[in-house]
Amino acid sequence: MRILVLGGTSFVGRSIVTKALDRDHDVTLFHRGRTGTDLFPGAERLRGDRDENDLSALEGRSFDAVVDVSGTVPRHVRHAAEVLDERVGRYLFLSSNTVYASGAGPGADESAPLVAPEWDSEVVGARTRGPLKVACERELTSRFGERATIVRPGVLAGPHDNLDQFTYWVRRAAKGGRVVLPGDPGQPLQVLDARDLAHLVVRLLEEDRSGVFNAMGPAAPLTLAGMIHTCAAAAGTGVELILVPSGTVKARFPLVRPDRIREQFFQRDTTRAREAGLPSTPLSTTAADVLAWDRGRGEPPLRSAPAPELERNLLDYVLRSRPSLAARTPPGPTVTDRHAL
Repeated sequence: MRILVLGGTSFVGRSIVTKALDRDHDVTLFHRGRTGTDLFPGAERLRGDRDENDLSALEGRSFDAVVDVSGTVPRHVRHAAEVLDERVGRYLFLSSNTVYASGAGPGADESAPLVAPEWDSEVVGARTRGPLKVACERELTSRFGERATIVRPGVLAGPHDNLDQFTYWVRRAAKGGRVVLPGDPGQPLQVLDARDLAHLVVRLLEEDRSGVFNAMGPAAPLTLAGMIHTCAAAAGTGVELILVPSGTVKARFPLVRPDRIREQFFQRDTTRAREAGLPSTPLSTTAADVLAWDRGRGEPPLRSAPAPELERNLLDYVLRSRPSLAARTPPGPTVTDRHAL
């Protein structure tokens, strides 16, 4: 199969290209050439810039399928659809879990209400990412109809992650000891290995499937505390969670959601994707692979990490307020009672 990947050299795209090549597909990468230039020497490369409407390298080319990893605003999708048109069989778009409106409730599937599309702005941020993706989806379906496939991932994890949300907890749990958690340890959580997402994407192309698919994981229910303990176990360490009320901490800790409504973004139904072949790599495997990759790259500063002194200050406050806690040696995986600050 001749597959065009719009993007393909960063985290998610890299996983998809790797899987497609492993499956002996003929892959062409279209990207700006700013990252990953040494990757995939066997794949064809085309240069262009979607932000500048420069897709001239795609003119006159035909493909069995296209995977759009880099489309973030509706103009990107509209322009790609105009250039490729009937010269591509299936168009698979990587959307986002952020397209869903709040309040659908736990277990909502692909039919849950979406946020209103954003057509008038191309500024991508926390408030606009979901609306822009909704607009991208509408551009795609209006042009390709049954030849359109939409995959909506949630939080992704794995080596080469460029957002660092899961990586933060892997690195922190690997240090062991007392870990500050400003949130509910029982908070539901969905984290998917990016390599599982790649498997699903390639499978959908191979089977020429249309429709919308929620891509979240793992398959078994997971909590925030469970994730941290799994990361510690993968590193061979033990952690003790020191709980503080989330309302007292202004800084954002990765994957911690402050209210029940936002928790629902970690409780999507993934039945359709599972039936289509979405696998579930054990979280312990993902954590071990991320730990090895992070250490191999020298553990650089993380973009999603709270300041180290914040955790130290919170921990010092708790230990001063609870002398009995400060006097004892931290045991293995446990959860300490919540402390009010």
